[in-house]
Amino acid sequence: MQTRVGLIALLIASLAGATSSVCADDISVAVAANFTVPMQIIVAGFEKESGHKVQAAYGATGKFYAQIRNGAPFEVLLAADDETPARLIKDNAAVAGSQFTYATGKLVLWSAKPAIVDGAGAVLKNGGFDHLAIANPKLAPYGAAAVEVMKALGAYESIQPKIVTGESIAQTHQFIGTGNALLGFVALSQVLKDGKIEGSSWIVPARLYAPIRQDAVILEKGKGKPAAEALLKYLKSDKARAVIRSSGYELP
Repeated sequence: MQTRVGLIALLIASLAGATSSVCADDISVAVAANFTVPMQIIVAGFEKESGHKVQAAYGATGKFYAQIRNGAPFEVLLAADDETPARLIKDNAAVAGSQFTYATGKLVLWSAKPAIVDGAGAVLKNGGFDHLAIANPKLAPYGAAAVEVMKALGAYESIQPKIVTGESIAQTHQFIGTGNALLGFVALSQVLKDGKIEGSSWIVPARLYAPIRQDAVILEKGKGKPAAEALLKYLKSDKARAVIRSSGYELP
């Protein structure tokens, strides 16, 4: 009798494992570069809970838009803005009704060196630097926000000759971190570690730039795919939201 019960239990476990394997799927996700660190944490939790596997690519939202329109096999987009997902829906390249804001980004003026950036951003008008890095404003929403801030402060014209442009916010961070640019504008999430920022920084007041609403959307290639729907649902979970908040973002 015990042997029979044991065999039944083993059969049930095997069937459950087989069902899990059948249901599990791979999903290709395009992710805004500023969201790299929190996404890596979120992916680990999602894969553990769902059994799905995520293949994530990180880069500039504008470049992803062009790639998706040219047939790139992405199934989900986590953009650095809310305009790109809306454009993709309009282009019939993304699923209507799937778009939502997963985070609101914060812009920071940052230097890897201490005592360079003051707490009020006065360094922008005072000068004293040869290069200031921003992400390409045509491709990266954080770059566009940086230009907006400098114009709002009346400093853009004088700084423009000193601007070096990164292909993405990740490359911009690299320019500053390696000293190729003394300072620059990046996402707060890129420089916030354990609640602290190394070097010197000025968290730009939200009133100086339009809100950086970062939206997610299921792309046409992910339409009807359970893994895509599961990932977006997980992004709304308390676990994911806790990671997003602790990484320097506002929650919608």
